[in-house]
Amino acid sequence: MRHIPATEIKSTIGKHMLADGYDIALDLRKSQGRTIHDAATGKDYLDLFSFFASAPLGFNHPSMTTPEWKNYIAEVAINKPSNSDFYTEEMAVFVDTFANTVVPDSHPYLFFVSGGALAVENALKTAFDWKVRKNIAAGRGDELGKKVIHFKKAFHGRTGYTLSLTNTADPRKYMYFPLFDWPRVDPPAMIFPAEENIDAIKAAEEASLKQIDDAIKEHGHDIACLIIEPIQGEGGDNHFRPEYLQALRERADKHEFLLIFDEVQSGMGMTGEWWAWQTLGVAPDIFCFGKKAQVCGIACSTRVDEVENNVFHESSRINSTWGGNLVDMVRCTKYLEIMVEENILENVRARHDQVIEGLNALAAKYPGKVTNIRGRGLMIAFDVESTEIRTTLLSKIFENGAIILPCGYVTVRFRPPMNITEQEVEKAMGILDKSMAEVF
Repeated sequence: MRHIPATEIKSTIGKHMLADGYDIALDLRKSQGRTIHDAATGKDYLDLFSFFASAPLGFNHPSMTTPEWKNYIAEVAINKPSNSDFYTEEMAVFVDTFANTVVPDSHPYLFFVSGGALAVENALKTAFDWKVRKNIAAGRGDELGKKVIHFKKAFHGRTGYTLSLTNTADPRKYMYFPLFDWPRVDPPAMIFPAEENIDAIKAAEEASLKQIDDAIKEHGHDIACLIIEPIQGEGGDNHFRPEYLQALRERADKHEFLLIFDEVQSGMGMTGEWWAWQTLGVAPDIFCFGKKAQVCGIACSTRVDEVENNVFHESSRINSTWGGNLVDMVRCTKYLEIMVEENILENVRARHDQVIEGLNALAAKYPGKVTNIRGRGLMIAFDVESTEIRTTLLSKIFENGAIILPCGYVTVRFRPPMNITEQEVEKAMGILDKSMAEVF
């Protein structure tokens, strides 16, 4: 097999592609656990970002490096079948494992595709189909049922329909592209400590719900769905009270539109349960998954059966050539087996307490510099005083041996692999402390 020197990897790619990512030559073999190894410099980094929240168990888990497993997944990788029309034992094992491990009985319908944005696209298509058919049955014709209520600071992807929803701090993600004029409302993000800010939070919720009610009043049966991230990730790790999400649930039921939760980033155990909505006690009609699942897609409740020929019963309404990647399905199956065997959700909850305790200690050490500490499970974040300070802090953290992510305007977010250890969290807090001392 042809080789390219580690020091030439980025420049080689950059000849033909925009290569403005991390200045690291990732070594897939020497990177282990929660440690990223740079083949160009020999330096190791503590992984606090997990490939943008997509790697559930870090690198080279022992159960995934046995000769038997490596031979098995290599055999699967030789061919790439079109899963939508040709079915394999490997796919059947995956679908059965996924459905019985992480998907509640309330959401029996599944659809798989490659890419989180395409998961959202197909959730929207499911809603459009459902609402238009309802309108036709009610004698309202087929022109209504094509609008989506969504939120400011949302990130739902960069393709087709999703471009009309995404509007985070970086306008380069969506500017100059043609967009639908769909109702966009303010997200009533919680301010932490929540107990000290409850009046402001409730006021923001009331204002947001009024905007939604106004949109419903204006557009009526043209509203097919409302979509929200139960925790807005890219937009700033914005959390919402269960009471607010319940108000969305009630409106979806009353006004006959579908409630969609985008769990591409928050799902698959990141919050201490398989799905963030399970920690919040409010069930959507559809939830989108991806990232840690390796395969992306949607899970849908039986509410869709209010329409007889919905997309899960009528052929060709939603589909793709590959219907997800078979290698990704096999990898996900193995990940789920490991997560259950190692009780990963319990580790997520335990490490949550440790990280929050560590951040509170840093907030006390650097008064006014570390604020708005928040999180569910290992989906944790804090704010600093400005975008400029955050940029400097992230650079120092990188210099000091860890990789961590920004989001929103002033937020630093943790996205470590879910099997991060107590000792590694202690190391992370030490790196943060050292970096803050150099910046603050």
